Amino acid sequence: MNGCREEPIPLSGHAVLRALARLIAAFSVAIVLFSQEKQDTTPQFSVTSNLVRLLVSVRDANGAIVSNLDKSSFQLFDNDTEQTISVFEKNTSLPLSIAILVDTSASTRKDLAYETASILHFMRAVKRAGNPADALAVYSFNWQVRLEVGFTRNEARAERSLRMLRGEGGTSLYDAVYLVSQDLADREGRHVFIVVTDGGDTTSYKQFADAVKASLRADAIIYPVVVVPIPNDAGRNLGGEHALDTMALSTGGRTFNPSGAEELDEAFARILSDLRTQYLLAYRPAETGSPRDRFHHVKVLVRQPGYKVTTRSGYYEP
Repeated sequence: MNGCREEPIPLSGHAVLRALARLIAAFSVAIVLFSQEKQDTTPQFSVTSNLVRLLVSVRDANGAIVSNLDKSSFQLFDNDTEQTISVFEKNTSLPLSIAILVDTSASTRKDLAYETASILHFMRAVKRAGNPADALAVYSFNWQVRLEVGFTRNEARAERSLRMLRGEGGTSLYDAVYLVSQDLADREGRHVFIVVTDGGDTTSYKQFADAVKASLRADAIIYPVVVVPIPNDAGRNLGGEHALDTMALSTGGRTFNPSGAEELDEAFARILSDLRTQYLLAYRPAETGSPRDRFHHVKVLVRQPGYKVTTRSGYYEP
């Protein structure tokens, strides 16, 4: 080998192709490994947007509705921590889903005729004044809960069903609120209960707390309309009426106590006025890392003195 130069061994065409294939394969593996390494070291971000929505009514010292406030007029607190309002609407036009719950227990038998007439007047008023996407449903409840008319704007369908209502049995009010909350929860826009009853619960499987929690989870406002058959306290279910007042207060509604058809029509008119003059406030609370299902207390204030604010008392973390 002294002084001799080694000559390269000539490669055949097949050998060249095999070598080139091995080179490409090795290069591909290197790219995959590099990509995996880069992917493994890249931070992963998870963005959760929990927008909390509040529907707010404001009244002055005389009880008149105040509908001309702007965003800067409001302060909003979540568990005593002030929040930044990220969405604001005056007289919000979000569509309404209104569930009317009619008590058909035995004690309501003599009042059902004028109650159903008032409900039909209300349905016509909603249709005249509202968003074309607004819809109403009618449920009845005695010892059981029945869907009489699904969410619709069809007066004829509602009238046929309402005319068939008969009073009998006990009163499963809490069951009705609990079950109807599930129907409302997935609907777009605003969720409203109008509960037409003469008193408290007598036959529910669910408890008062279950009904309130379900309505808060459904982001629903409850307006109890307590048709009082007895003007004095004797013989009335005052405990049941107090429970209804608490439901209204917790969800941002208010209670009406009409006696007779004329006052019932007026109660429905006031509810519709409330719904047409609501403010929409929404915010994103800071991530707390707290356990799920925790209840957040919410408070909304108006900077100007003398105004009363009505909204729900809080919400549950999802």
